Amino acid sequence: MNYSDLAPPHIRAIAPYQPGKPIAELERELGVSGIVKLASNENPLGCSPLAVAAMHEAIKTIALYPDGNGFELKDALSRRYGVEHACIVLGNGSNDMLELAARAFLTVGDKAVYSAHAFAMYPLATQAVGATGISVPAINFGHDLNAMLKAAVEQQAKLLFIANPNNPTGTFLSAADLLVFLRALPQQILVMLDEAYNEYLPEENHYDSVSWLKDFPNLIISRTFSKAYGLAGLRVGYALANPQVADMMNRVRQPFNVNSVAQAAAVAALRDEAFVRQTHELNQRGMEQITHGLGKLGLEFIPSLANFVSFKIAGAARIYRRLLELGVIVRPIASYDMPDYLRVSIGLETENEKFLSALQQILGE
Repeated sequence: MNYSDLAPPHIRAIAPYQPGKPIAELERELGVSGIVKLASNENPLGCSPLAVAAMHEAIKTIALYPDGNGFELKDALSRRYGVEHACIVLGNGSNDMLELAARAFLTVGDKAVYSAHAFAMYPLATQAVGATGISVPAINFGHDLNAMLKAAVEQQAKLLFIANPNNPTGTFLSAADLLVFLRALPQQILVMLDEAYNEYLPEENHYDSVSWLKDFPNLIISRTFSKAYGLAGLRVGYALANPQVADMMNRVRQPFNVNSVAQAAAVAALRDEAFVRQTHELNQRGMEQITHGLGKLGLEFIPSLANFVSFKIAGAARIYRRLLELGVIVRPIASYDMPDYLRVSIGLETENEKFLSALQQILGE
């Protein structure tokens, strides 16, 4: 018997998400040492010392179940953003937020809209609940808000995903453009505004999306502690939304989906604003280092406001494999319909230099 046949067709059709290659896997495969991983947009500084201390303290009570309601973390987020606890949903990374929104509001026959070249979890979350995904062609690898609005209205979609900045392209939508879009969108269509890379925005591009919640009850803001806060291994994210929307998401949320160590670390990390500033400054310098280096090598890249940059290179798959042999892990993004591009995360200065040197060596071969 083929037990796959017991699953619904929309589950059998899912192509699983492919994460960046781990360092240990490359060591096993090629026996390479001194590996630099610039594939998963992780924080090269690690995480806040305050978060580390909080984790050690939390381990003392690891035999107990975590607070299923996440009171302390919700309270810290409530104070930071000026929203009620009822507006907050906690999750196992911000990916969980995408899935909770899909599970709460979509079912077979419903439709969700997202952009081409946008985060792979949008179609996956949509497909997993049996809903239909509508991919809208991009403009210069970024969201075409007018086309997305048109598609959502004409197709009577229930949910719309927007990443800002976008992954894997790093493209950015201004506050003015987003507000025009939100004002035009019918309120029965929910909008998931995925701001996983919000903390990396340059000062001149910052905007206060949280203040929009009072005017747009159909807006869901998703953020994470995995990137700028350096807690990727703990998996903790959150959403801010209208209380009615948050209530529906919490109804499908697993009761202990954020563990006690993750909750404690996130509360502490949120307090350490100096660490986030240090992360931001390192990223700005690293972005300049890598984009300058790519330019010197004659390679075209997509201007990015996140902590990664995607660049165009002939024979991307071959270049990716050759970089692995030289101990540098980047991310191939052919699955995003970008077969001629690779994505590289911003690392420490020495890591960025190793990447650029390896790339130069390969191009000279």
